[in-house]
Amino acid sequence: MRHATQADLDRLEALLGELRGLAQLRERNRGHFSRGSRAFLHFHEDAGDLYVDVRLDSSFERMKVTGRGEQDAFLARVREALRH
Repeated sequence: MRHATQADLDRLEALLGELRGLAQLRERNRGHFSRGSRAFLHFHEDAGDLYVDVRLDSSFERMKVTGRGEQDAFLARVREALRH
């Protein structure tokens, strides 16, 4: 597993756009978001699939975000975490 490249992030541009629209998040570098002063999420690639490491609680959780359904489930979890 490696950190996502710019080409990998190109595949997630619609998802990145939705994340950019969340006022609680700040994109420090393309594909790396923070919440306040803490890292909140970043992306990886492995064998053609895309993953996100996201801090929904006190530690990071890895979620697959290759497909639109996976991305929708991820966004729902992010929105819920940001409500708290």
